[in-house]
Amino acid sequence: MSEYDTGIRKLPFSMYAEQALLGSLMIDSEKISEITDRITADDFYLSEHKAIFSAMVRLASTGRAVDAVTLIDSLEKEKIYDRAGAENYLKTLTEAVPSAINLEDYLRIVVEKSIKRQLIDICGGVSERAFTESEKADELIEYASAKLDALSAGKRGDGFSDLVELLNKVYDDLEALSKNKEAFEGVNTGYSNLDSLLCGIGNTDFVIIGARPGMGKTSLALNIATNVAMNYRKKVAIFSLEMSDEQIASRILSSQAMVTGSSMRSGTLDRSEWNRLSKTVEMLSDVRIVIDDTPDITVSEMKSKVRREKDIDMIVIDYLQLMQGEKHTDNRVLEIGDITRNMKLMAKELKVPVICAAQLSRSVEKNNTSNKRPMMSDLRDSGTIEQDADTILFIYRDEYYKSNGNAGKEPETETPVAEIIVAKNRHGSTGNVKLNWIGKYTRFYSVDKVWSDEDAPPEFASGHPEG
Repeated sequence: MSEYDTGIRKLPFSMYAEQALLGSLMIDSEKISEITDRITADDFYLSEHKAIFSAMVRLASTGRAVDAVTLIDSLEKEKIYDRAGAENYLKTLTEAVPSAINLEDYLRIVVEKSIKRQLIDICGGVSERAFTESEKADELIEYASAKLDALSAGKRGDGFSDLVELLNKVYDDLEALSKNKEAFEGVNTGYSNLDSLLCGIGNTDFVIIGARPGMGKTSLALNIATNVAMNYRKKVAIFSLEMSDEQIASRILSSQAMVTGSSMRSGTLDRSEWNRLSKTVEMLSDVRIVIDDTPDITVSEMKSKVRREKDIDMIVIDYLQLMQGEKHTDNRVLEIGDITRNMKLMAKELKVPVICAAQLSRSVEKNNTSNKRPMMSDLRDSGTIEQDADTILFIYRDEYYKSNGNAGKEPETETPVAEIIVAKNRHGSTGNVKLNWIGKYTRFYSVDKVWSDEDAPPEFASGHPEG
């Protein structure tokens, strides 16, 4: 059996492409430093070719000449070849190609064959683990997904982008946006004052919504998700690690219909509430929101599900501290850091904004001063959250701390005002934005929207409202 086959079929491999690539690099050694971000020694199939390429890179990185003399010396020292063998094989390489003009073509072939071999290896590993029957099917799927995602993420970029071309694209995008606000590549939250400060949420943005329990972080995340799906006809994926998919649907219905959750749970609804619920269900019938309530989910699992669902425009996650890292560790801060880093990479790779709710530590409530507005340091298990996030929003409601001195309990007479603190904004300025808040409906809405409990919510009279 040949060393190039698996017993049944040959592994993807091109002897000529590998020899031609190495021969081209010997002819034009200046190209070595230009391609090391696109290929490594492991992309070559033959161990001898791996060693020759490694020697070339090593010589080039130290400023030494890369020619037959220096390579023979290096290969002899590494005991890859004796002197005669090295001389003969390097001569074969230089004779494989007349010039380095087709180097890029040889490079593409070698890398493509390498990726195919890696895919075969991953599939073989999955198959072997499946045959042992020592793991659950879900665990095998997660293992395969993580391996494929790692291979995909490991693909090297296309190199530098020209500044002039980028500036022309930026200018064209600005011109299109000035003529049509709908041309904005990203999403708006549906709250005009917040969007003005944020300049919208761009594709690839990673947004954190931080708050203490009961402050409204889940509500704000769901309100934004619903606004985006209703007002801008976007498709939103919601990952709920705390509530079931039915509970999320019930929260969205309660919030939009302005019917209390307690009334819906008990079934004690009056005629006007039934009417509002009926109209809201009809209004939401063409809204594109998909919900996944898998507990202890990882970022790689989320990414795989979003890829399968396709055409997702925004991802909402509730909430960060309930997630599992790809690598389990006793150091939760490091694990959270790994999760947030992967979330940012997911946003960048899938080109969709990712909004994640996060719980703040108790340090906010231990603050002895009257000002209990949260700060970056209050992010629980903070790790690299501040570093990875493009935008960090905190929710603060003064009334939250004025309920008989007990934090977290809603006051009997609620003043529905909340501060959205923009603590970090990579694309604009920071500051505070005020939104009205009705706790019994888990609903944030813009301060210029006013109605009483007796009135029908304005969406039933005038279409989809802001917030």
